[in-house]
Amino acid sequence: MKDVVRIGGGGGFWGDSPEGARQIVEKGNVDYLVMDFLAEITMSILARMKAKSPDLGYTPDFVTKIMQPLAGQIAAKEIKVVTNAGGMNVDACRDALKKVFEAADVNLTIAVVRGDDITAQADELRSSGIVEMFSGDPMPARLSSMNAYLGARAIARALAEGADVVLTGRVVDSAMVLGPLIHEFGWSETDYDLLSAGSLAGHLLECGPQVTGGIFTDWRDVTGWDDMGFPIAICRPDGSFDITKPDGTGGLVSPATVAEQMCYEVGDPTAYALPDVTCDWSGVTLAQTGPHLVTVTGATGRAPSNQLKVSATWPDGYRAVVTMMIAGRDAAPKAQATGEAILKRVSRLVAEAGLPPFPETLIEVLGANSNYGDDPRASRSKEVVLKLAARHPDRKALEIFAGEIYPSACSMAQGITGFAGGRPVPQPVIRLFSCLVPKDRVPMALDVKGQTIDTNHGPTGNLSPSTRPAGQIAVPAGKLATVPLIALAHGRSGDKGNKANIGVLARNPNYLPWIRRALVPETVADWFRHFVEGEITIYEWQGLNGLNILMDRALGGGGVASLRHDPQGKALAQILLDIPVEVPAEWVAATGPLAAFAQEASDT
Repeated sequence: MKDVVRIGGGGGFWGDSPEGARQIVEKGNVDYLVMDFLAEITMSILARMKAKSPDLGYTPDFVTKIMQPLAGQIAAKEIKVVTNAGGMNVDACRDALKKVFEAADVNLTIAVVRGDDITAQADELRSSGIVEMFSGDPMPARLSSMNAYLGARAIARALAEGADVVLTGRVVDSAMVLGPLIHEFGWSETDYDLLSAGSLAGHLLECGPQVTGGIFTDWRDVTGWDDMGFPIAICRPDGSFDITKPDGTGGLVSPATVAEQMCYEVGDPTAYALPDVTCDWSGVTLAQTGPHLVTVTGATGRAPSNQLKVSATWPDGYRAVVTMMIAGRDAAPKAQATGEAILKRVSRLVAEAGLPPFPETLIEVLGANSNYGDDPRASRSKEVVLKLAARHPDRKALEIFAGEIYPSACSMAQGITGFAGGRPVPQPVIRLFSCLVPKDRVPMALDVKGQTIDTNHGPTGNLSPSTRPAGQIAVPAGKLATVPLIALAHGRSGDKGNKANIGVLARNPNYLPWIRRALVPETVADWFRHFVEGEITIYEWQGLNGLNILMDRALGGGGVASLRHDPQGKALAQILLDIPVEVPAEWVAATGPLAAFAQEASDT
């Protein structure tokens, strides 16, 4: 058994810079290179690619932009590679990779993990009464893809069988790190605390430089954006690990940057459900133990459920989106009036063509704080971007929409410009359908060295929730002052389908009771009343001195199904950090910790 295993995260999504993988291979001194290519909606794109050609359906960037230039170094340094780049066609990805290895004259063994694609079972699962796991809606009649989230066990077995490169389709992102750790440290299928810790390491690496200072709230503290360091986890057999980055690269590794990534896309931190373990990360602690070195400890776990999450995608008509700039005095109201007039005109023409009305349209005036809701400052802006979006089951309606946008330049508000992009082209709307399927309905196997090896999903057990601590709420006594939440906390937001989460992390533990007092579900719901249509749940995150806010039906459908400019909730934390919070007036006094945010104090 090794004393430590070094795993580098070389990419966080399909489209990430290939410089990340190169940096990890050349400077990271790693044992493993892992790369995540599959967002939830990516699977439907890959499914359409595969339908056009049996040689497509995987992420080609992995082969041509990463492995082709790096294969020689990867082989010479004996770095093992684990990635979900196989997408919807692991065989085609393997075959393309073999050609690259032959051309580079390297001998690397490739294993592929199978079982995630359960599209063939769709009709049977539909007839059995499977429903959407969040809304309870029935399964759509027509699906584009249906993939189960597999765990780490097949990856670990592939490495034990001598694989140098492990290709998967849809697996939970963290499994690409947990699999190597199971293999290297010999963790058993019931070492739940260790499996939870390994999954946390994977969760922190999966989005690349988001954990090393990327999209950090305090962005001015982060230098070197032009050469951001990609993350490395230095993992130990007891489950503890360090997060760092290659020497000489940009970015920042601190408890705050790690904490922001830790809460990204997590709901209840006591019950983060994965195929191999149900994780409890509520008591995790983060310690700065060196320059750009954070030690992570305290993850616990318990048995997983007997079900796997499945993401299916289905077509729901078409959408079109267009933007234009409008300048001058009263730019925002001019833009709003222009948008309303265009949509009114288009709706009339669509009806005259005998087509049904648009089921959804959206006007956003960007630069006028439209994402912040009702803001009286909006009318002051003298330069805005009008964004119009529409959805319709018939492509013809959107072609009418596309043809009636730019005539506004001659017939509506003065100052309309910025048409260089041309008429918008209707694009397919792909919606997400998430459900739970029993593990015994999803056979898992791997192919390596010419043999097929069946792999089980491991044990299951009790899913009773962990105890959720109740946090102290401040009781005012004396004068209060109001400061924006950003004075007290930093945060990160993310998405899962049509749900959004916002992690709010106190800059000082003493601030947390005041944050709790301000951020109750009713207050958050009112702040986001222009976005959120569902329930708001707020979880304590004890180890991080923070809260995790989960908002249901908050993203207009999410992904490419949403007409919003921010369909993945990337800006929601920034919007929430402007919410006013009452604090003791002495905190904003000249000698107080929040003097920079001083405002007139008021009596309680």
